[in-house]
Amino acid sequence: MKFYLSAAAALIFLTATVNAQHVNIGIKAGLNLYTIKTDNGTEFDTKPGFNAGLIGHIHLSKQFAVQPELVYSAQGAKYNSGGAETKVNLGYINVPVMLQYMFDNGFRLQAGPQVGFLVNAKTETGNVSTDIKDNINSIDFALGAGISYVHPASGIGVDARYNLGLSNINDESTVKSTNRGFQLGVFYLFQNK
Repeated sequence: MKFYLSAAAALIFLTATVNAQHVNIGIKAGLNLYTIKTDNGTEFDTKPGFNAGLIGHIHLSKQFAVQPELVYSAQGAKYNSGGAETKVNLGYINVPVMLQYMFDNGFRLQAGPQVGFLVNAKTETGNVSTDIKDNINSIDFALGAGISYVHPASGIGVDARYNLGLSNINDESTVKSTNRGFQLGVFYLFQNK
């Protein structure tokens, strides 16, 4: 019951804040450099991917903002076994909520939680593709931190972020594996002020 009351209070507060403050909507896209960290010593290499989606930028005050996002993110890793390279391709719809400190010159420091919803999961070795979605947890929790810059006059910006996975992505294995990686990208805020 306390959870529901807290959630309702937070929703009312957020709604009041959104109504009282300036809100920007925008789009973003960029490069992912992800890997998978395991607790059994298995070594994975970084695999490039991409991210693209929508952002909301909500000013709470002159210096602070909240930036919720809805982003498709191509993640995963790669490894070599027996001379053959295998790619682990994981696709998520990620919903980060970043708290930002905004400097007067357009720079922003940001950090916050992220929840990811698994859309697809496959391994590729050569021309052979195997669906592994049933072996991967459908929800992934992470923490993100980074820096961004927006050109105030144009609304165009750049973003660099590191995401540290907190939850085990393996559904049935006893090995704990977590997502982690860097995101570099560009964004555009409509009607930026």
